[in-house]
Amino acid sequence: MKMAVLLSGSGRTLDNFHDRIAAGTMQGSIEVVVSNVAGVLGLEKAQKYGYPAFHAADNEAINAILADYDVELVLLAGFLKLYEPPARLKRAVINIHPSLIPSFCGAGMYGMRVHRAAVARGVKVSGCTVHFANEVYDEGPIIVQKCVSLADDDTPAEVAAKVFAAECEAFPEAINKVIAKGIDYFWP
Repeated sequence: MKMAVLLSGSGRTLDNFHDRIAAGTMQGSIEVVVSNVAGVLGLEKAQKYGYPAFHAADNEAINAILADYDVELVLLAGFLKLYEPPARLKRAVINIHPSLIPSFCGAGMYGMRVHRAAVARGVKVSGCTVHFANEVYDEGPIIVQKCVSLADDDTPAEVAAKVFAAECEAFPEAINKVIAKGIDYFWP
């Protein structure tokens, strides 16, 4: 499947996708990378990898760019805004969240906020969830979840590192699963 990657920051997940596609462990091809934040490292990395890379400040501008590419999946890779896709991609947007949904999710719960909340609550297991995105934060159908064990003295930064390692496995696994089963398999 042909994929667009939307990001807002450093592009660590883009690095993972690029490396796994090159190694043959992740299916699909990256057709375009778009950031809602200008000048981020993720756009530089996209250009270095040879992907068309653009800044687009809002959904309308993002969708205008995607209209020029034959994309079948939109991957939210550290994209920190609620994305509203065009009708043809409404059920084809995949997000990763740094917790086991339904815990520590929803509006305002992203990045280190999630990990600080997990540590404050004293959870013993955290992880990540790859899911289809809809118009409500972290609500769409779940594709893959990965768990990580937490130590009583883990800091939020240590939790973040453990969860990101799980994300690097879960997101490519989810993409491969969607490509194998088809998008409609996951939607009720």
